[in-house]
Amino acid sequence: MSPAPERILLVDSYDSFTFNLAALCRRAAPDCRIHIIKNGQLTLPDVLSYTEYFSAIIIGPGPGSPDIPEDVGIVKHLWTMDKSRMLPIFGVCLGLQSLASEYGARVKRLPIVKHGQVSVVEHTGTDIFKGVGAVNAVRYHSLHAELSGSKDLEELAWTFDDDVRVTMGLKHNKRPFWAVQYHPESILTCGGGIEVMLNFWSLARSWNAAHNRYLRHWDSKASSIFGSPWPNPRIPFTSGHYPASRTVLTSTIHRPDLTVVALCELLGIADDYSPFVMLESAAQPGRYTIIGCLHSKSPRITYSIGEYALHFQQGDACSRIALGPDDIWSWTACFMSQRKASGGLSNIPFWGGLVGYLSYELGVESLSLPSTVPIMNDRHPDMNLVFVERSIVLDSMTGTVYIQSIIEGDSKWLADTTKLLRSVAQIPSTNIAPSSTEVQTTIILPDSEIYKSRIYCAKEHLFAGESYELCLTAPTRVVLNDPLSQNASQTGSPSWQRYKLLRELNPAPYGAYLRLHPTTLLASSPERFLSFTRPPGSTFQLRPIKGTIRKRPGVTRAVAERELRGSPKEVAENLMIVDLIRHDLHQVIGEDVDVKKFCIVEEYRTVWQLVSVIEGKAAKGADAPDSERANGALGWELLKRSLPPGSMTGAPKKRSVEILRTLEDGERNVYSGVFGYWCVGGGGDWSVTIRSCFKYDGRYGCEHMSHEVPMPSGAHVEEWVMGAGGAITALSDVESEWEEMLIKLRSVLRVFGTSVPCGK
Repeated sequence: MSPAPERILLVDSYDSFTFNLAALCRRAAPDCRIHIIKNGQLTLPDVLSYTEYFSAIIIGPGPGSPDIPEDVGIVKHLWTMDKSRMLPIFGVCLGLQSLASEYGARVKRLPIVKHGQVSVVEHTGTDIFKGVGAVNAVRYHSLHAELSGSKDLEELAWTFDDDVRVTMGLKHNKRPFWAVQYHPESILTCGGGIEVMLNFWSLARSWNAAHNRYLRHWDSKASSIFGSPWPNPRIPFTSGHYPASRTVLTSTIHRPDLTVVALCELLGIADDYSPFVMLESAAQPGRYTIIGCLHSKSPRITYSIGEYALHFQQGDACSRIALGPDDIWSWTACFMSQRKASGGLSNIPFWGGLVGYLSYELGVESLSLPSTVPIMNDRHPDMNLVFVERSIVLDSMTGTVYIQSIIEGDSKWLADTTKLLRSVAQIPSTNIAPSSTEVQTTIILPDSEIYKSRIYCAKEHLFAGESYELCLTAPTRVVLNDPLSQNASQTGSPSWQRYKLLRELNPAPYGAYLRLHPTTLLASSPERFLSFTRPPGSTFQLRPIKGTIRKRPGVTRAVAERELRGSPKEVAENLMIVDLIRHDLHQVIGEDVDVKKFCIVEEYRTVWQLVSVIEGKAAKGADAPDSERANGALGWELLKRSLPPGSMTGAPKKRSVEILRTLEDGERNVYSGVFGYWCVGGGGDWSVTIRSCFKYDGRYGCEHMSHEVPMPSGAHVEEWVMGAGGAITALSDVESEWEEMLIKLRSVLRVFGTSVPCGK
């Protein structure tokens, strides 16, 4: 009988870097099977009964303290297991602290918190550091282990914070246990990453051989307890019935003189009573603008968290569809699996498909956290999508306009629209913004003292080891009493006028005008969240932004580079989110993840931003053309498991979201979710909903939708909401964080003819 394949058990303490650690293990032991469990998922007897199936255990990092049982779960007991069950264990960060705590060390707060900081680590050159040269290691911790008085532990590595010696690596003198305090899996760790993991794997195998440990063959019972090994792409349920693929009909004209604004107005965007969707690239690195040519029966999907049904509207018919055993993500994947299309131009990113937004709370629901959202009739839907069958795509680089339809036999519409766009003269635009002296505007900013006090509270959570970074936000409300809104059918769409001003004041690569009643969203986002190319062999890209300074006289690119790339705080913020995103990608698509750009400075109309680019590739066969995955379901699954955006929560994500609930007054809803599309060809592109504003208007929409609230006839008071905030780290300055939030508000507030009041 052939020997059983070697297996590693990785214990996750609800961290946001766990799958980076799994990928590092896979590099060190490429033929090894890696099984991942949460520290509270299984009982200790279950785990101990199956140690004979594993060559080693990895104890991953996580938030909290080893002195709090709920934070470490079964971990604390693994270090003291009976010798008959014993096997090699390697701990990281919280893993080191828990090992040290069990053998007499004291776990204390660091004098200087190290979150996303790189330190030079000295070591003995023995054990897991054998043959390892210089080590520059990324640290994510505010607690450390003081080994004095512990006779069973030996220090292997250390660093100095000012004059304080901090243990960075250790071993148990009698048991096969090793650990490091820093994060070997971080993208910026150099010298102490794969080298240390290779040494551990060699030591583990040698110890197993010396103690005659032979692995038991994997069986069905073990599989039922520990599940499939990573990587194991998890695709949402899709229908077993796949109709013939639709054919994309395309017509092309060259009209570099035809502007996005003019085209939208030609297509009836001024009619406030009708839904309208437009995703605009008004600045680099964006290129394509997508306009949905909706018709009376364009399907609409809306869903609110906590409900067991969605609303599906098509024309005047609106139905409530029970989700049954599925969630909204699986239902939507099934919907798209039956609407695949082919035959479109390969260079065009969108042929047709779902367009709309997903809320922040929808992402929180995916973290398996209980909802704290109150049941309200006037909430924005958490998923609000329309299925676009006719579309126009503008290429800003070439001036080419693509007219497309995925409706069978729709040649006449295609021909008529092409003829119209060929023959029409350049269309004059209406006024850029409503300019009525009768408009009464009230700005309700967050209370500065309350916001600043919450920054202090956030920093205390960081010092206690609960999080590495907390993205604290607050809403600003603009209340308008605008006669234009009362008679929109005569005056045109005031929201469209405001969007035109927003795109002029703050042109962005990921802009949007989404009028999907009861919600209207105006966005000028600089941040792509997730894009995925058409299968097979899809590429998944995320572009997190962390680090912002306002443009002002004297702030050249060189100055921006110095203030952003030269700032330990700004780089640390960005690094934490890069590592978190790598984890999200590894979790779903497997090993092939790469940081293409790290902390580059990009220029926008009003600010300089610090941006990174992370890409992943689908494993061979994961999105094969003959499977349901070829419709982009793998990208949809990645979107689900990556929300809410890490750049809007902090890390570790789940614990950070829990803390933010205590620091923010209510739900974020549309703000800091995502907007974008999922194409019928299998591609998708979703951006973070920032630099945006949105309003609720219950006068329109499906009469059966629970969130509809009829408005009084003639009502013309509007309330627009915009969110803003910043990433709070241990290095954050309270006044600077408040100022950063105001900077982010200014470009959007100007859309309403106002700005941040003086003295705020």
